[in-house]
Amino acid sequence: QVQLVESGGGLVQAGGSLRLSCTASQGTFTYNQAWFRQAPGKEERDLVARLFNGRSTEYAESVKGRFTASKDIATNTYSLQMINLKPEDTAVYYCAVNYNGGGYWRPINWRDWGQGTQVTVSS
Repeated sequence: QVQLVESGGGLVQAGGSLRLSCTASQGTFTYNQAWFRQAPGKEERDLVARLFNGRSTEYAESVKGRFTASKDIATNTYSLQMINLKPEDTAVYYCAVNYNGGGYWRPINWRDWGQGTQVTVSS
C-alpha cells in the first residue's frame, strides 16, 4: 500500500493562490492519480482533477483554467496548483492513486489516499 503525505493547504483570500503537494512513499510512481475535494457539509468527495495515460489531464468544469495538476517523477510528488481561488473552492483536498477501474470520478474506485489538507478561501 502506498503512503501519501499531503501538504500546502491553508487560508487565502478570494483571488489568491495555493499549491498542494502529495508525496508518495514508495518508489513506484503511477501515472493514474487524482485530486478530490470534500466541501463543508457534503458527504461525498468530488473529483477535481486527474492525471492519466502518462501525460493527460482532466479537470472538473468548475476549476478549468484555474487549477493545474502535475507530477514530478524525481521526487515522487504530485502537485495541484490553484490560482484565482474562490470561496466555493473551500474544502478538504485529497490525493488518490491506484485506480481500480470503474468510474474514475467515484472515490471508491481509488485504493490509496492522502490524509487530506484543508483549503479555506475567504471572500
